[in-house]
Amino acid sequence: MTDNTAPGTPLGRLWTNTALPAIGAVLAVGLWWLLTAALDVDPFYVPSPLDVVHSFLKIPGYFLRETWVTLQRVLIGFAIAVAAGLVIAVVLAASRTVERMTMPLLAAVNAIPKVALAPLLLVWMGFGDSPKIVMVVLVSFFPVIVSTMAGLSSTPADLHELSRSLSASWWQTFVRVRLIWALPQVFVGLKVATPLAIIGAVIGEVVNPDRGLGSVISNSGASSDTPQAFVALVLLAICGVVLYYLMALLERITVPWAHKIT
Repeated sequence: MTDNTAPGTPLGRLWTNTALPAIGAVLAVGLWWLLTAALDVDPFYVPSPLDVVHSFLKIPGYFLRETWVTLQRVLIGFAIAVAAGLVIAVVLAASRTVERMTMPLLAAVNAIPKVALAPLLLVWMGFGDSPKIVMVVLVSFFPVIVSTMAGLSSTPADLHELSRSLSASWWQTFVRVRLIWALPQVFVGLKVATPLAIIGAVIGEVVNPDRGLGSVISNSGASSDTPQAFVALVLLAICGVVLYYLMALLERITVPWAHKIT
């Protein structure tokens, strides 16, 4: 008799990809609610899920507008980080000399605490969206570079031999063999960079609280409105989950064969 909930079946995939994450989220919210009720925690310190919902329902339009502002900055900065990261990784992978000259510099830049750069970006670029978008790029581009380089350098030797036997040029080998083989690793970096992009946007918005969910958190702290700050945190978490799973969906569409390679 066939098991309809087996991992390879449609019901099995629905259970694994949708039901289990939903159950995990419900259990987490339930535990949060239980702890705040059992310990009688003052909402000033940690609000309950019901307090957070009530705070959101007071001014839902405001929260949704600020969410869209942050999301725009995240998407623009993430797109720039991906484009720059891929180009840099391809250049480094194509030349050992360039890689050895450049990687220490990139590692040093990545090691600098980005929070320390946020005030300097305000001095250099002024107020507005630009310093926040640059912060997103700085926080999220390094994982793209590292994962892409790892994928480009892991092409099996037999594939190189096959391309040489077919008289493929260096460019044909790079695009049709190395780059295709590297795609699963590229998506690993993209999925790592996605939540980092949100963190970068929030850092910029907290330092310069004009618009966005980071400014909501900063202003809520100033006004001691903890439930409002938690609304912003929950919305940031939801954005992170949605963007991560959109990237996972894109990976499944682009490289459906990747999960079969073990």
